[in-house]
Amino acid sequence: MNVGFFGIQFSFGLQQTAINPIFEFLGAHHNELPLLNLAGPVTGLLIQPIIGAISDKTWLPKWGGRRKPFFLIGAIVASLCLFAFPFSPGLWFAVGLLWILDAANNTAMEPYRAFVGDKLPDKQLTFGYQMQSLFVGAGITLANFSLFLFQDWFSVPVDSTASLCTVGTEVVSAIPKWVYYSFFLGAIASVTTILWSVWKTPEIPPTEEELKKLKIEKQSASFGKRIFTPIIEIAHAIGDMPKLMWRLAGVYFFQWYALFCYWQFITPMIRKSLLGITDADSSKYDGIIEACKTGATISAEDTAFAQNIKLLSEQALAQTGLMNGTYNLVTMLTALALVPLAIKYSSKLVYVGSLMLTGIAMLSMPYITNEYALLGPMVLFGIGWAAMMGIPYAMVSKVIPEDRRGVYMGIVNMMIVIPMLIQTVSFGPIIENFLGNDAVNAILFGGVFFIIAALLAMRLNTKLKTNKEE
Repeated sequence: MNVGFFGIQFSFGLQQTAINPIFEFLGAHHNELPLLNLAGPVTGLLIQPIIGAISDKTWLPKWGGRRKPFFLIGAIVASLCLFAFPFSPGLWFAVGLLWILDAANNTAMEPYRAFVGDKLPDKQLTFGYQMQSLFVGAGITLANFSLFLFQDWFSVPVDSTASLCTVGTEVVSAIPKWVYYSFFLGAIASVTTILWSVWKTPEIPPTEEELKKLKIEKQSASFGKRIFTPIIEIAHAIGDMPKLMWRLAGVYFFQWYALFCYWQFITPMIRKSLLGITDADSSKYDGIIEACKTGATISAEDTAFAQNIKLLSEQALAQTGLMNGTYNLVTMLTALALVPLAIKYSSKLVYVGSLMLTGIAMLSMPYITNEYALLGPMVLFGIGWAAMMGIPYAMVSKVIPEDRRGVYMGIVNMMIVIPMLIQTVSFGPIIENFLGNDAVNAILFGGVFFIIAALLAMRLNTKLKTNKEE
């Protein structure tokens, strides 16, 4: 039942690693990256809880059941977006596609999480969600390793005699051709793995009483009521939310704010700390590219400089792919190993320890100047990611009512995307005015936030089932 998560997370892996470098290839600057990622948190905030609430009230046997129709539609649209993404003619087009891609992935994601919870008894929830974490790691691992390998196999060597641009007729082609292949592979993986899960895993049909209730609600509700009912359901669910979820929201604020900092700034950090591209080099490169676009004559010296910076930027993207692939490979290997640890020492302690390891990893990255030594922190990051993608969902599933599982999983996603939304609108001014517009400082900032998240996670307790219990 978890195979479809491989395809969905392949798409998310490309978003985490390749989208921001593509934005930079198309002319975006460091302080613009957070706002350009606004699509993820906004679509997640609007779509996942609403789709979750709607799927709770849905039964379409001809289309697969309650959850399947939603994640199948999401996977098809996501595949189309992935196929189109590398052909983006400009920054505006790439940003628009990201909005559609994120909407599609969120349409698939939330019902899928609820689907797993629907199928499993309580005693198997931790195992089931950690198995989900394994497939999350597998999808993102292949996405990232494909970027690393395709850059090595298909990157075009620098030709020092070639013209950087054709004056007055063409603009520099910014997205490397080898990036296309990863997106094409993702488009295929997204739809085929979802089709496999839809075909091989039947949903549990509702009882006769539940079907009668769904039919009455559908017949009695006006069109307007059907539109607003999910929103009302979400509001009521938040009012009844277990104490555990309120405390988890505090952990998630720092955890997901930090993760967005990592995904946005890891490649710019590598360009500076590992490959030695200074801020002055980046400014000079941007100036040369702008001059090229306006039809200016580019000297041979500036052509060679710009070609070298572009090649180093491609290498930084490939190194990010290797690092992100490594931590997701570790996620695959450790996801199920965390289950007996969570049983023996409690889910809370495993989660706290994993967050602490992730913080240590981020705080150490900027000071490592060897490309292979940088894989060391990724081991710690992978353990943390394995815990983050499984243990909180298992903890939440134990304290929420089964008949509202979809809406509560949607609310969990709101707890993820709201910190991301805050990060996209706040971190641009923060890095520009307080962190010297420096990607290294952005990664260190994220590391501190992970340590804070670990300290807050010590307050989690699965015995807190209502919002009134202390």
